[in-house]
Amino acid sequence: MTETIQLNNQTFILHCSGALFWEERSTLVVSDIHFGKVSHFRKHGAAVPQKAIQKNFTLLEAIVNQFEPKSICFLGDLFHSSLNAEWNLFEDWVAKTAAKLFLVAGNHDIISPLKYEALGIEVINEIVTQGFLFTHHPEEREGHFNFAGHIHPAIKLKGIGKQFLKLACFFKSKNQMILPAFGEFTGTFVLQPTKENEVYAISKDEIFKIDTASPII
Repeated sequence: MTETIQLNNQTFILHCSGALFWEERSTLVVSDIHFGKVSHFRKHGAAVPQKAIQKNFTLLEAIVNQFEPKSICFLGDLFHSSLNAEWNLFEDWVAKTAAKLFLVAGNHDIISPLKYEALGIEVINEIVTQGFLFTHHPEEREGHFNFAGHIHPAIKLKGIGKQFLKLACFFKSKNQMILPAFGEFTGTFVLQPTKENEVYAISKDEIFKIDTASPII
């Protein structure tokens, strides 16, 4: 259900939901939830079940209850588009959450920062602390390890014949880790790893490290 890694003498727990927990700072990091996307698609005629709207909130609440973080950092694309009915659910979730909330703004975050600030959520462009750089878009900055989202990374595993399996993943290079999208119905983008990458694939309630030297990739 989790994998634990060490970076700069700090402990990070990778969760099968796609969330990341920084143990020493008691900070939960979540990327690309895209709240409101289900309602957006339903509004435009897509046959997405109504109950799918609640899934992201239920999962997020479960992760918060598990780690009990002092702060939560959303790495962008918290909401998919403009305000819709899911904002009311979000307000209810915020009201029940004791952690300090931060939003590193992403390209989909078009809702006014004033709406977030009214809920006590600080909207910022990036976080730089203890040699770590938290952004929405992946960045390279000398002297920093970057945590980012935006890409919705996935890995493709080849089977016998033309069979393959595509799994969302945490995708790590020397100075960067790209988090998977936390939200349902977000889609993925397949990345091709090299031997220098570390890939932690997600399958239902499991997370496991992929051998990037293996011919099955």
